[in-house]
Amino acid sequence: MFTGLIEALGTIADVKETGVGLRLRIATSLASQLAPGESVAVNGVCLTVTVAEAGDMFADIGPETARVTTLGSLRRDQTVNLERAMRADSRFGGHFVQGHVDGTGVVEDLRQEEEARWITISFPPALAPYFVRKGSVAVDGVSLTVAGLGDDRIDVMIVPFTWAHTSLPSLRVGSRVNMECDMVGKYVARAVELFRPV
Repeated sequence: MFTGLIEALGTIADVKETGVGLRLRIATSLASQLAPGESVAVNGVCLTVTVAEAGDMFADIGPETARVTTLGSLRRDQTVNLERAMRADSRFGGHFVQGHVDGTGVVEDLRQEEEARWITISFPPALAPYFVRKGSVAVDGVSLTVAGLGDDRIDVMIVPFTWAHTSLPSLRVGSRVNMECDMVGKYVARAVELFRPV
């Protein structure tokens, strides 16, 4: 479980095909605090640390994860958002983020309003029931609020601190992003679907 509050940025140092997926080597200041078997969200995708040494962490990506997230298209020198799994004895900020991406969206517009930035992201039709205005969404692992909602797109506003401490400034129109809808909303939508009167 994660919170969507990014702890550190990492840089993709290497991406290798393994025959059963991909192996990532990520240069990060978090490496010294990690141990094999720990969970780390990489751009919002929960991965397991296989090795942590000398400023680098390694993690494997299976074929399904590579297909349904943006991790399959990661390239060397790309910046990624990192968050360690939430501790039970720490304060809880952001929102409940599982690291299980629901789909990928596409950046349709980027604009600035004073010191803040706005991002418009289109999403697949299957995700439409899970968005509500003023609800939560994780975009590349970053906990954000749905400030505007259309039939197939959302608007999110990024405050200066978040802009400065995440990989969001690297986005461009046409960039694909990982999206995880609010977990509570997904359970409510499923309950309504199952118990709808016939």
